[in-house]
Amino acid sequence: MTTYMTEKEIVRDTPAASAAPVARLRRTRAETRARRERATERRDALSAAIPYLAAVRAPTLPLGGIMGRDVSVASYNVHRWAGLNGARGPDPARAGFVISELEADIIGLQEVLRPFDAEEDPLERLADALHLHLAFVATRVHRRGEIGNAILSRWPITSVFSLDLSFSRVEKRSAVAVEFASSEGPVAVVATHLALVDRTRSRQVKSILDNPRLQGPVILLGDMNAWRKCKATRTLERELIGDEEMIWPRTFPAARPVLALDRVYARGARIAQVVAHESAAARKASDHLPVIAQLEIEGNGLQNG
Repeated sequence: MTTYMTEKEIVRDTPAASAAPVARLRRTRAETRARRERATERRDALSAAIPYLAAVRAPTLPLGGIMGRDVSVASYNVHRWAGLNGARGPDPARAGFVISELEADIIGLQEVLRPFDAEEDPLERLADALHLHLAFVATRVHRRGEIGNAILSRWPITSVFSLDLSFSRVEKRSAVAVEFASSEGPVAVVATHLALVDRTRSRQVKSILDNPRLQGPVILLGDMNAWRKCKATRTLERELIGDEEMIWPRTFPAARPVLALDRVYARGARIAQVVAHESAAARKASDHLPVIAQLEIEGNGLQNG
């Protein structure tokens, strides 16, 4: 019959010099176990606080100035940096290159992943490389890190807050809202990723529009998850577009778009143009194409329509 020695017996019966590797192995295992326990505690603590404002940063070399009347804005679902089909590991450089192609003044991002184990936050690195201000709200905690919505801007952010839009036990949703100074007065910008279910999406839209801090000029950027007209989109068009008929560009799936999921709405600003950004890089960097819009901020905060 074969017998096996326990780890204690190996250490006891092994000379001191030979026992050193065994001791190192035990220390390594203990350290790995402790790291995992700390990571689990951190994820649990963060999950209990969802949604929360996770990052607000100014770039090392800001571009300066304040918002004028003509503004370019964009919305982009970056699919956790995982590319077109999500089969590969996160590669923020792919979507980061597309964001640089947009050359927009303000960019709303959805499904942004901020990894726990990265030496450097890819979102902060991207914002700093493009000389953009950053605000990020975490919507949920993934095993790889925080996932949520972000706003990048060439202009300083004067205030920021999060909106809890989780009206369903199934889907965690939120929005990040910021305010900018402009030549025409304060302007708010909201970036969000709405629910898949019509009824929940309608409640989320009402919550955004009814928020007391969003009653002046406001720009709404996001993945609206509305592949057809619904109560939520009718409300947004009535409240933020008015009588003007909008034709939304198709953005999903990126390789061959058929659905207009990603949109830009505005009150106190006229949408002069909205198009999908269809570069070769954009067709591979995410499962969504970005949309980019040219806006004209209206004087005295006048509403559209």
